Amino acid sequence: MPIRTADEYIQSLRARKLKVYLFGELVAEPVDHPVIRPSINAVADTYRLAQEDPELASAQSPLTGKRVNRFLHVTQSANDVVMQNRMQRRLGQRTGTCFQRCVGMDAINSLYSTTFDIDANSPSARTSYHERFKAFVQRMQEENFVIGGAMTDVKGDRSKAPHEQVDPDMFLRVVERRESGVVVRGAKAHQTGCINSHWLLVMPTMRMTAEDRDYAIAGAVPVDDPGISYIYGRQSCDSRALEGSDIDQGNAQFGGQEALIVFDDVFIPNAHIFMNGETDFAATLVERFTAYHRRSYVCKTGLGDVIIGAAATIADYNGVAKASHVRDKLVEMAHLNETIYGAGIAASHESKPTAAGNYQCDEMLANVCKHNVTRFPYELARLAQDLAGGLMVTLPSDKEFQSPTTGPILRKYLAGRPGVSVDNRRRVLRLIENMTLGRNAVGYLTESMHGAGSPQAQRVQIQRLMKLEHKKSLAKKLAGVDESQDKAEK
Repeated sequence: MPIRTADEYIQSLRARKLKVYLFGELVAEPVDHPVIRPSINAVADTYRLAQEDPELASAQSPLTGKRVNRFLHVTQSANDVVMQNRMQRRLGQRTGTCFQRCVGMDAINSLYSTTFDIDANSPSARTSYHERFKAFVQRMQEENFVIGGAMTDVKGDRSKAPHEQVDPDMFLRVVERRESGVVVRGAKAHQTGCINSHWLLVMPTMRMTAEDRDYAIAGAVPVDDPGISYIYGRQSCDSRALEGSDIDQGNAQFGGQEALIVFDDVFIPNAHIFMNGETDFAATLVERFTAYHRRSYVCKTGLGDVIIGAAATIADYNGVAKASHVRDKLVEMAHLNETIYGAGIAASHESKPTAAGNYQCDEMLANVCKHNVTRFPYELARLAQDLAGGLMVTLPSDKEFQSPTTGPILRKYLAGRPGVSVDNRRRVLRLIENMTLGRNAVGYLTESMHGAGSPQAQRVQIQRLMKLEHKKSLAKKLAGVDESQDKAEK
């Protein structure tokens, strides 16, 4: 039976015998681990939203003819791409964290068009990647599974290509080719939501040369393959989830997740291989994926809505909501947040059809969106901390408030304006701490910096796409420049 509800999704993750290591120990059941569970709850909300608002979070599949979760949908129009952004912002507002499914959504659409192009350029129709991929996506839609995208390799010596590495496992690679498939070895780093997925789509991480043939591999593997291990990433303040206080966590219900995925000779059958040595198309896949994924960072505007709301609330609780400088800071926060959203959704509105029939967003605007994301959330966080005040980082633990000795003292001296409970005031302070310094600062800040490529990656693409010579010709034409005179004067 396909997964329908949030509860069914959570149940689908149980008893999978994953090899997940956290704090140096093998986790018996990740679903029940207090550090991991908030990230599972965030993914579960993507199922909940699809039931509550099917127009926003589902779409009619061209593969099955049925309505499917929008995270599994192959885009059929520019509006489909726009609706992804609207769904992402809503989920950011609902969870205040990374809900971990955008990578899979963007991998589906970038692989859909790239597999088509590989087949179209294959001599004598040697490959059938596109039909394989469509069959795989159709199955994922029918089962309503979560797909995790795995692109980022650990890279080793960044000055060397994959085939030049001292340790060849620094990039995921094919170590054995069989008639029935391939065996891969290596690792993928910073993998968002991988443990909470059902399947992983592995992809090359950069453009490649003919010598990198063994590294140009894309395929699907089940998350619970016995050859895969997961080493869970540490997050700031994550151990607060082990202390039992929901207030001190700031956002006890929802969190993000990252892990290092280790592939120890994992077999991928032919039916699940979507690129195998076609190095000429590695860059194509990466560029299409990063364009999709960089405009997907409009999800951070949903988190921005939360941090703006928290900043406005704490200003109110502190009794300064009407101060002109407070209002001005909130306006600045809104301006920055909407600037991110404007670039991202414009990239989606400007989507064009690919040869495969799905829609690809505008690459320039997508890179501008992500470049804004590398900066603006940090300023929003700074302004939120400014409005919160120092108590955000000096607030005693919840246990002190529960103590018969220190509790009454704290409730006397840490009161805000009349009519606001101390508990509500510290809940909002902890939420701001959570998003700017704690667990969900991973998804709101550092991921905003490095996810889908660091700032320099966007600047390289912007420089490549900026059409500088065309812009110079526009200026020269209006200025009346006659370059033939320059030649005559030489």
